[in-house]
Amino acid sequence: MRHRTFFILVSLFATLLLLGCSLESTYLGLYIESHSEALDQPASDDTTPVTFVIEPGQSTEAIANRLQREGLITDAELFRRYVQYKGLDAGIQAGSYTLNAAMTIPEIARTLQNAAAPDIQVTIPEGKRLEEVAVLVAADAGIDPQAFLQLAQSGWAQSDLVTRFDFLAQIPVTGTLEGFLFPDTYRLPQSPTAYDLVERMLENFSRQLTPEIQQGFAERGLSLFEGITLASIVEREAVLDAERPVIAGVYLNRLRDGWPLAACPTVQYALGYRPEEGTWWKRVIYFVDLEVASPYNTYRTLGLPPSPIASPGAAAIQAAAFPAETPYYFFMVDCNKNDGSHLFAETEAEHLAHFEMCGGAYTTNP
Repeated sequence: MRHRTFFILVSLFATLLLLGCSLESTYLGLYIESHSEALDQPASDDTTPVTFVIEPGQSTEAIANRLQREGLITDAELFRRYVQYKGLDAGIQAGSYTLNAAMTIPEIARTLQNAAAPDIQVTIPEGKRLEEVAVLVAADAGIDPQAFLQLAQSGWAQSDLVTRFDFLAQIPVTGTLEGFLFPDTYRLPQSPTAYDLVERMLENFSRQLTPEIQQGFAERGLSLFEGITLASIVEREAVLDAERPVIAGVYLNRLRDGWPLAACPTVQYALGYRPEEGTWWKRVIYFVDLEVASPYNTYRTLGLPPSPIASPGAAAIQAAAFPAETPYYFFMVDCNKNDGSHLFAETEAEHLAHFEMCGGAYTTNP
């Protein structure tokens, strides 16, 4: 009798388990059906893209609660029960998604089944010339270097970039975007194009170009194009932030008094790629180098060079717009230090003494 009772209880327990599963599914179905209108009602009509990141191991409940906190849904419980009923909860993947508040719960649930491929990140250091940037973005972002150079050197003038960015009108039609592609870290989509990057770099430059910066250039008698040209030279010369305004002040002293600018980076730019050194910037400048025939050789031609020579960062642009008032007319790399600092001088005699002390050659900063 006791054995028969035991088997009856086991059978009853199994039946209740099956019935329980059925009841849960039935309950979820009824719940979803009773909230069908809410499922099709988005949180708002705002279609502004929102980046929503799901971390590995994050629970459905935590995801639902965060969706509600960020205004992408209005009912976290309904979202959680919907994905459970549809069997979508197990398919939600960690990753980055682009959502908006105009999406319904079913649309968001389906989107969360397919994580977007991670963005590509590329960092453009300050002080690089276009050719160096082309090599860098090819290696780090897979952008065709020739396509980048074509767009940055001439293609920009025939593209919609001209109408989108007013400051490009300051560049001669035959000029390049040298100096105007702001160096920074950029996030790009998978398989980015040269246009994707150039567009972002110009947008960033436009944010740096504050009214204060433009006013600073104007007060020094510089156009925007001339100000960025000066900033690019300061970028190549200076290593220490504290010296940038002083170096800019030295150059402006020379320009004001009709002296040659005599900037080594412009000679380096004129000399071009040095295959024996594997660099676009010759490391040691000798007297013979100062004779190179080029409008960029500011030892032989007065005034600023024809265009920027590299991409200046924010500190160099700031220094060119707001230079230090200084009595100095000369400077050179301090050969006794390894921190990139300079020896400044008011007179040619003092400068020549520094030059002789350093062995009779101008050593440039990297």
